[in-house]
Amino acid sequence: MNDRTYPSAWHAVADHLHHLGAGAVFGLPGDDMDLLGALEGTDTRFVLCRDQRNALFMATGYALASGRPGICAVGKGPALTNTLTGVLEAASAAAPVVLIAGGTALDRMGTGAFQELDQLAAVRPYVKWAARVDHADRLAGVLEKAVTIAVNGTPGPVYVEIAEQAAGEPVTRVGPWRSADPQRQTPDPDVLRTTADAIAAARRPLLLVGGGARHRNTDRLLEAFAERLGAAIFTTASGRGTIAEDHPLFCGVSGLYTVAPADRLWRETDLVIALGSRLEETATFGWPDAAGLPVIQVVTGEESLVTGRPGTGVLGDVARTVEAWSRLLDGHAGDTAWTERVHAVREAHAARAAERAAAADAAADAAGPAAGVPVARVLSALAGAVPETRVLVQENGLQDMWSYFYPHWSCGALGGSVVPSEQTPLGFGAAAAVGVALAEPERPVVAVVGDGAFNLFRSELPTVADAGAAVLYVVLDNGGYGWLQTNLDRVSGTGSRFAFTADRPTGSEGLARAYGLGYWRVDNPGDLHGVLHTAWQHCADDNTAGVVEVRVSLADSPPGTSGAGGDFPLREDE
Repeated sequence: MNDRTYPSAWHAVADHLHHLGAGAVFGLPGDDMDLLGALEGTDTRFVLCRDQRNALFMATGYALASGRPGICAVGKGPALTNTLTGVLEAASAAAPVVLIAGGTALDRMGTGAFQELDQLAAVRPYVKWAARVDHADRLAGVLEKAVTIAVNGTPGPVYVEIAEQAAGEPVTRVGPWRSADPQRQTPDPDVLRTTADAIAAARRPLLLVGGGARHRNTDRLLEAFAERLGAAIFTTASGRGTIAEDHPLFCGVSGLYTVAPADRLWRETDLVIALGSRLEETATFGWPDAAGLPVIQVVTGEESLVTGRPGTGVLGDVARTVEAWSRLLDGHAGDTAWTERVHAVREAHAARAAERAAAADAAADAAGPAAGVPVARVLSALAGAVPETRVLVQENGLQDMWSYFYPHWSCGALGGSVVPSEQTPLGFGAAAAVGVALAEPERPVVAVVGDGAFNLFRSELPTVADAGAAVLYVVLDNGGYGWLQTNLDRVSGTGSRFAFTADRPTGSEGLARAYGLGYWRVDNPGDLHGVLHTAWQHCADDNTAGVVEVRVSLADSPPGTSGAGGDFPLREDE
């Protein structure tokens, strides 16, 4: 039967973490150190963070990179409320994160106990499922249900609270732990046939690959499907790293990050096949009129279906859906004229990007070192300095948004990507990079972040050092919150008495060096290539993080844009 009795609830949690294969747990325990005590004799790593929000970000990065549950453990009361921004991000990113927290003892609820809070009420709006364990005999079942809910359907965060009176009680587990592997659904056969017929009838199909396709493109299944259809391939921002971006049908990132000439394909397509995308606003920004563009949307959870445009929703696993379509469409050949059109647009897109990068370089060279380093040049140098198996972890500010615009940055065939969700909380990428590095220790991890986001994250530099996370942080320094400053300039002009940016020392060098991390500063474009090669070599050889601060210009807007215009960039006429 494999029954087992544990001396305490936290010992049962520790064994369950081992069963899950949790390579790392992220968090900041409360005054009760029993979980750490239970982990002492195990090989489970606990990354002790300085801030609970960052712990959730790290667990989310771990989950997105690995495809396994990310685990976060914290104390009670304000420790729990500090995690809520991170929980919101995990929900928006569809990341399977398990948050475990302590809770006030049942007999002290309502007495004004220390750090007493109705934690279930606080966290429920942000999670798929939440449960409180008041009796130790319920713990094993709650842990198993939490993981099952986190990884199945549309993945997302779950919450388990262990009340103080139950934490020290013995726990008996009956039978072995259940499997934590997700169950992959095959869509309804009638829906598969109907949608396969619609795909076969399309003359100009376009494949949109979203974050729900992560870890589902075994043996380049999705590229082969696109080749069968002759379809253009785009990804959402969260879907990057799923598709080989050197494939001749790949044309970039959709929505907000699609610029001329790739945007023409969206005006010309007659069917979008969206795989694992919830079709959020950034992914559909700039799309043609909803009434004229049918979409077949494949998602695992019905709550993710978008019904405001013509088309069909398919409930099922991306890989199983595409495999079934491929069988139904055996012998189908796409329209060669459309395929040639896609190839031509891809080539023109690459040429236009080279023109933009050259123009940015020429402007920077003419202005001299005082103008800072062009972001396009930073990305080019970074691609040359770090091996092509690298994972790029991103923020979403004014200058770091350059890396969302293909081909100024490409994941190639071997690279990966982790980005913030539609919520884009400041500092997510900087912290998530730690989780990514621990989830995939064999791959180079680079975080491109703005100085505003990095300054918010800097309290975790000792965590980065202690965890041995060899992340290369490339910090684009525009003097503060460049996105907000650009929006302010648009409203008030450049003479406002308010300011979000200023030319001042960042203070990062002292902190980085104090914790044994590498540090470099680039103000002159001519120094960029050498510094990035040196910095990456430091990360690879010493297995520790490095920080490279690069001075950039506030006016260096991403391609096809002219600065911030509220929530989104202003588009240039091209």
